[in-house]
Amino acid sequence: MTDRTTWEPLRRELDRWQAADRVARFWLRDDDAVEPTPALETLMALAGENEVPLTLAVIPGLTGEALATRLAEETAVTVAVHGWSHTNYAGPERKKQELGSDRPADVVLGELREGFQLLERLHPARFLPMLVPPWNRIDAALIPALPGLGFEALSVYGRARQDGPVPLLNTHVDIINWHGTRGGRSEEELVAELVAELRDRFAGNAEPVGVLAHHLVHDTAAWDFLSALFAATGRHPAVRWLPTAEFLSSRAT
Repeated sequence: MTDRTTWEPLRRELDRWQAADRVARFWLRDDDAVEPTPALETLMALAGENEVPLTLAVIPGLTGEALATRLAEETAVTVAVHGWSHTNYAGPERKKQELGSDRPADVVLGELREGFQLLERLHPARFLPMLVPPWNRIDAALIPALPGLGFEALSVYGRARQDGPVPLLNTHVDIINWHGTRGGRSEEELVAELVAELRDRFAGNAEPVGVLAHHLVHDTAAWDFLSALFAATGRHPAVRWLPTAEFLSSRAT
């Protein structure tokens, strides 16, 4: 059950935005989609009921026609490229990374090209030319080559310092406790992070606030948080949940 008082700091912050006649922009990214699952159905139903556009980071090397068929009629769902196979090539003492310097750049870029083309073919009406690196990590030396592969945006984690060769559309609040329960984080922590992100935006940061989910590992706490978040924001006049494609088009030159 959600404690109403837990969400009061977020409501107060959004009321401040409303009083200033400003609107906070949010977007939702969910990683590691491969195939239709009950968890994916739950996520799409929850997002759909609350009119929250959903971007799925799909692993090209592990997906196929089944997911494409299921998403064909989901007009509020878009698909981004989640690396190639979500394989860790980093050494045992390093953080996990698929798109690193451990392999020749032409091999890594070749996989990304194949992944881009595959998802574009499988999801012609849902496809976004955006790369979501597995584990939110990519070797900086690879980034200048991404436009040549067709990518128009890059999405990792954390506040963007400055756009480089590819515009950044990042996520900022990860609802999963990866270093503990590997389920949903506490609502108090997540609400505090959301408020901090909103205060940063109120002060001038133009980034939309990105919420990051992983439907395959959601427990009750994760689902409850998303439900409460959508309820707290969906009816508030100072919030807009926007489709990823809108952010990409606004950055096009």
